[in-house]
Amino acid sequence: MKTKEIQKETILLVGASGATGMKLVEELLHRGQNVKVIVRSPEKLPESWKSNKNLKIISASILELTDFEMRAYVTGCQAIVSCLGHNMTLKGIYGQPQKLVTDVTRRLCKAIEVNNSKKPTKFVLMNTTGNRNRDLNEPISLRQKCVIALLRLLLPPHVDNEKAADYLRTKIGQNNQLIEWVAVRPDGLINEEEVTAYEIHASPTRSAIFAAGKVSRINVAHFMAALINDATLWNTWKGQMPVIYSKVSVD
Repeated sequence: MKTKEIQKETILLVGASGATGMKLVEELLHRGQNVKVIVRSPEKLPESWKSNKNLKIISASILELTDFEMRAYVTGCQAIVSCLGHNMTLKGIYGQPQKLVTDVTRRLCKAIEVNNSKKPTKFVLMNTTGNRNRDLNEPISLRQKCVIALLRLLLPPHVDNEKAADYLRTKIGQNNQLIEWVAVRPDGLINEEEVTAYEIHASPTRSAIFAAGKVSRINVAHFMAALINDATLWNTWKGQMPVIYSKVSVD
């Protein structure tokens, strides 16, 4: 009698060529997951990815996909992760598309809903501690409110991050039968080579503007992968916007 093969989940990742997205792909592959990535310039990806049987690379500009193509790529995926962001150049900050993260989040969610899968699809959005979770009415100082208001006027990517998370909070909500979501808010991203101890909070424990903490991209990737793989962890944070900090070692 043949042993029934365990079906692995498939994760679709957009923003895989970014600094955190690349760490997440590596973490998911390390965990033995099937991964699909949509990237505009696949030639820039590591050579090891191109020969990995668990990784499917889709060469496309995400916003140029038709609705039919978007639904096709979403089909069969138990989880979708967006690590999209704006390049920190003049063109990346002030050029088009200014609502990249929001528009992609909306279109991916619409594709999930049209596909009408029997089980809810997990959606993980990489966000920022500069964005408040308005479901919790998180308190911030008047000084920080003034700075955030200025960021909304001067930095379109900040508004994009806010609107993307707001779409999940207000349009998808807490009781959607087809989509469950988590918006992960890292603070002060830094580069490190190995996963270290980190902590998760429902809301920021420090000012994102005046006393920002730090977290490595590899720790963020580890947490997002754990969310997808660990049902208990997912149920703890679904419908929320957890904040992640690397723990500070004490000598």
